[in-house]
Amino acid sequence: MPSRTERPRRVIVEQGGPLLVEGPVEVELADGSLATSRRFMVALCTCRRSRTYPWCDTSHRRRTKPEQQTPDQETPDAQTPDQETP
Repeated sequence: MPSRTERPRRVIVEQGGPLLVEGPVEVELADGSLATSRRFMVALCTCRRSRTYPWCDTSHRRRTKPEQQTPDQETPDAQTPDQETP
């Protein structure tokens, strides 16, 4: 535990993201084990999808592939070269 002369740790809450904590930190997990980081800033996972839990690995970000259009799917404003504009 920090001594009384040390300043309080700053925690930054990112909406939809991790908790950013000024380090170094020790995190006590539900099973009683300790996870330690000596880094100056630590991202703590809040979505529980991280493979490196309790540390954030950006798994909270949505990873989707852009939809690919087939030739028969055209956007309404797409024009072929032989079309004339009114």
